[in-house]
Amino acid sequence: MGLKVPFVTGYLTEHFGDDAFPTLEGYRAKGGYEAARKALGSMTPDEVIELMKTAGLQGRGGAGFVTGLKWSFMPKKGDKPRYIACNADESEPGSFKDRILLERGAHQMLEGILIGAWAMQAEKTFIYVRGEYAHPAACVQRAIDECYAAGILGANCLGTGFRHDVVLTRGAGAYICGEETGLLESLEGKKGQPRKKPPFPAEYGAFGMPTTVNNVETFSHVPHIVAKGADWFRGFGTEKSPGTTIFGVSGHVARPGLFELPLGTRLDEIVFQHAGGVPNGRKVKGVIPGGMSMPILPAGQLDVAMANEFLRERKTMLGTGGIMVMDDTTCMVRASCVITYFFRDESCGQCTQCREGTGWLHKLVTRIERGAGSIEDIEILADVTSKMEGQTICAFADAAAWPVQGMLRHFREDFELHVEHKKCPFPESFEL
Repeated sequence: MGLKVPFVTGYLTEHFGDDAFPTLEGYRAKGGYEAARKALGSMTPDEVIELMKTAGLQGRGGAGFVTGLKWSFMPKKGDKPRYIACNADESEPGSFKDRILLERGAHQMLEGILIGAWAMQAEKTFIYVRGEYAHPAACVQRAIDECYAAGILGANCLGTGFRHDVVLTRGAGAYICGEETGLLESLEGKKGQPRKKPPFPAEYGAFGMPTTVNNVETFSHVPHIVAKGADWFRGFGTEKSPGTTIFGVSGHVARPGLFELPLGTRLDEIVFQHAGGVPNGRKVKGVIPGGMSMPILPAGQLDVAMANEFLRERKTMLGTGGIMVMDDTTCMVRASCVITYFFRDESCGQCTQCREGTGWLHKLVTRIERGAGSIEDIEILADVTSKMEGQTICAFADAAAWPVQGMLRHFREDFELHVEHKKCPFPESFEL
C-alpha cells in the first residue's frame, strides 16, 4: 500500500512505510509486544502508572491532560469491572493523524491499550472509531483478530493469566462524540451528548462502570515509554511537553502531509520547511495551529514553539496538532462562515448558550460576509462569544467561540472592510 503523503517520521511512525508493519508478524519483527510482555511480566500496575507520570506523557487528543495522572484516578478497589475507552473519533476539521495510526500502526495502539489495561486493571476496552473511518476500522479489527488468535488478548494475555478484551465500535458521524462523555453516551446506544460532571468517567463511565478515556496517539506512545524509559521520552520535546506528536498540515502549502516532530518545534519551521511553504508566490495570512476549534495566529506570530505552554501565551492552543494554512487571498470572514456553519450544525443542542450561540455566530458572520452587516454586528459577534465561553456542560461552546475570537483579535479589519464596502473586498478568495 505504502504512504502517499509527504511524511516526516519519528519513533511512532518510523516503520509506517513498511507494508508488513500493520500485520502482527510485521509488528513483532520490529519488537512489537515486548513492552507489553515487560509491563505485564515484571512491573506492577502502580509501577507502570508511576512511569507514565515520570515520563510526563500528555494526552494527544486535544486537552493535554497528563496520562499517568489520569490513569491513577481509576479506583483500585471495588467489585465493579473497570473499562477503558479509546477515542478514535477523529472529527476535528484539519486533523487526520489518528487515521494513519489506525491504518498503519493498529498493533502499536493495541499494545499501548494492553499496557494501560494492566496499569488500571481494566478488563475491557472499547475502541470508538469515527463513523466515516471505514477502512481504518477494518484495519483495527483485523489487528484485534490477530491478537486474539495469538493469545495476546483474551483470557490469558501473553500467558500471564491477565484477562483483557477489546471491542471495536463505530460512531455515526457526530463531532460531539469526540468529547469523552458524549462518546460514552453513544457507546451505550444513546444520543451522543455530553454528561454533566461530576461524576467523572473514572467514577461513572461506560455502562455506569469506572472508565478511563484516552486518545489513539496517547496509547501509541505508551509501548515506547515502557521499552525505553521516561528519560528517553523526555529527551524529545520541551520540559513541560515531552515527546513527539504528529502534526497534520493542510491548506495553502506546497506539501500538505503528516510530520512527526518533537513538541516545541516552531510553527514557522513546520509550515515553511517541512510543508514547503505557500505555493504560487503567495504569502501566509493566518494559520490555525491545532484543528479548527483553536484560535488563528497571524503571519507575524508563527515564530512560536508548538507546545501548549508557549501557544497559550499567544491565546491559542496545540489542540490536535492539525495545522491549517491560509494564504493572503483568503477572506477571513468567509473562513469564519465555514467555521461557524460547522459548529452550528454539530452542536448537540443540550445547552442554551451553545445551541443558540452557535446559530447566532453563523447568522451574524453570514450577514457581514454578504455585505449587509454593520459595525454593531461585529460588536455583537464579540459579545456572543463571551457569553458562550465557559458556560456549558462541555467545551463545545468554547470550541465554537474561540476561532471567532481569534479572527476578531487578528483580522478585525477584514470584517470592517465588509461593512465599509458592503461586499467582500477579497476577489481572489475561495467561494462559499
